[in-house]
Amino acid sequence: MKQNNLVPVTIAGIGKYVPTTVIKNEDIAKIVDTNDEWISTRTGIQERRIVSGNETAVSLAVNAANDALAYAGITPEKVDLIISATSMPDNLYPSCACEVQAAIGAVNATAFDLSAACSGLIFGLFVAKNFIMSGTYETVLVVGVDVHSRFLDWTDRSTCVLFGDGAGAFIVKKSDDGINDFLSVDIHSDGTKGAELKIPLYGKNCPLVEPNDEKKQFVHMNGKEIYKFAVNYVPESILNSLSLAGLTIDNLDFLVPHQANMRIIKAITDRLKLNTEQVISNLEKYGNTSTASIPIALLEALENNTIPDSSLLALCGFGAGLTWGTAVIRWRAKDKRKIK
Repeated sequence: MKQNNLVPVTIAGIGKYVPTTVIKNEDIAKIVDTNDEWISTRTGIQERRIVSGNETAVSLAVNAANDALAYAGITPEKVDLIISATSMPDNLYPSCACEVQAAIGAVNATAFDLSAACSGLIFGLFVAKNFIMSGTYETVLVVGVDVHSRFLDWTDRSTCVLFGDGAGAFIVKKSDDGINDFLSVDIHSDGTKGAELKIPLYGKNCPLVEPNDEKKQFVHMNGKEIYKFAVNYVPESILNSLSLAGLTIDNLDFLVPHQANMRIIKAITDRLKLNTEQVISNLEKYGNTSTASIPIALLEALENNTIPDSSLLALCGFGAGLTWGTAVIRWRAKDKRKIK
């Protein structure tokens, strides 16, 4: 995939939001046959955040969006496109993006949803980058949000222990100083393996025709196949994206992977021969927050001063579809929230 940088692009802001309700492994052990050791040794997860009461995907996304806008020092009126990467919106329509637009007051923005599961944030960044490069838009809000807790079978320990809810956001815009920080994106899909990880949406047939069987609409996952897929394809995507930018793995400062499972992250780290200090992970605190996991992990690392300014980062996502992809960026964004 040829990369043409017509207009320089930068990531000017980043935001995140997670629900306040914390569910620890010990809590899940009260409702299914499992325990903290079983979960933590197989996944690396110790706790996760989940929505409660009237919290929604939109409410999480709005908080993350406002956080990203404040980071970048940009008002909502400056945003001219909103892309919501979500596989679990509150409604089939209107789109999550349109609801976010209304809630934050982005009156000048076009808005639409994008569905690529846990790779959605990377796909959203790819779309934003190309719109800006072409001169169509100048400031794009990309929000990744998923609420898995309402689509889990809480009697199935193979899936209910894995996921948490959350939202993350990026402000992607035309670079003011003419320097391109968005170096490359490599994205892929393989629909032939879609059945390995899915949430079915059955609906009901018209009463004038033969009725269909009502089925539960929960996450279905073949964990072994997803592990093999991620370990085999994601390292290649990271190397491909670096190559598109004229770089090698030796140039990489930090890898920010989708926070799916610690065994997957370790296997990817080992295949690329990276040091563990180069890999950003907060999986133990939040579980798999799907398309929100990359900005949540990245922003937390920035807040902890783990990533110095001007670091070269590879952001990689992988998940249902099957989909996977990597964005290589130079992180130069300054937190405008600290400027008085």
